[in-house]
Amino acid sequence: MYGFDKSAPERLWIMVKNYARLDFGDSFFRDAKVIDLIKEKMPVSISLGLWSTLIMYLVSIPLGIAKATRHGSHFDVWTSSAIIVGYAIPAFLFAILLIVVFAGGSYFDWFPLRGLTSNNFDELSWGGKILDYFWHLALPITALVIGNFATMTLLTKNSFLDEINKQYVVTAKAKGLTNHRVLYGHVFRNAMLLVIAGFPSAFIGIFFTGSLLVEVIFSLDGLGLMSFEAAINRDYPVVFGTLFIFTLLGLIVKLIGDLTYTLVDPRIDFASREH
Repeated sequence: MYGFDKSAPERLWIMVKNYARLDFGDSFFRDAKVIDLIKEKMPVSISLGLWSTLIMYLVSIPLGIAKATRHGSHFDVWTSSAIIVGYAIPAFLFAILLIVVFAGGSYFDWFPLRGLTSNNFDELSWGGKILDYFWHLALPITALVIGNFATMTLLTKNSFLDEINKQYVVTAKAKGLTNHRVLYGHVFRNAMLLVIAGFPSAFIGIFFTGSLLVEVIFSLDGLGLMSFEAAINRDYPVVFGTLFIFTLLGLIVKLIGDLTYTLVDPRIDFASREH
């Protein structure tokens, strides 16, 4: 059953051949194929990872630019204080706080406590399904974003500060270009390289590791929760299958990040380099 009657090289070859076809075998405890379980749980993890990362970048980049252009001002000081507080408190603690305040705890009952959709989701209209979907995601995504956007905000600020103090910025201003033109026409491209470099780790971190406890707290049955339960139950096919998918997606996201370099900064041309 487990293949231990075969030699190690033969077992390795069988595993590589099966994994190339995304055949991870059957779960020991769930009585289903591992690939079917991954397909079933993937929408939850993609929803959390994709929207959290998108919102985090939409908040972090403008905030980091605003802090860089107002470096040392009252705005920079109090936003830095808020960022440090948000960074110091774990996402799962924010999740519990949000449940207590907004999900029928001690104060308001504005958001659902569990699940990705309502029980009557199939009966809703197209617009109603979209609203119901984001209604359920509002609190989990808020918990993830609050605890994770601090690093990206400070990275953006420091990248822009480093570029703003360079000689080409002084030259551009001396030629009569406006601050807006200098900032977004010249500085933005160069400063965004470091921000793009941090995208793969940010996405993978939120997609898998960061959402585990949030999935548990909000009863969202995603890949993080499934892989954790599989490790506890020693469900090895699920453990190795999810690990393979995590690694594959991580490599793809990093490759996309490298290719994005060339779009942001045309000076980076890998093909023209001498070997």
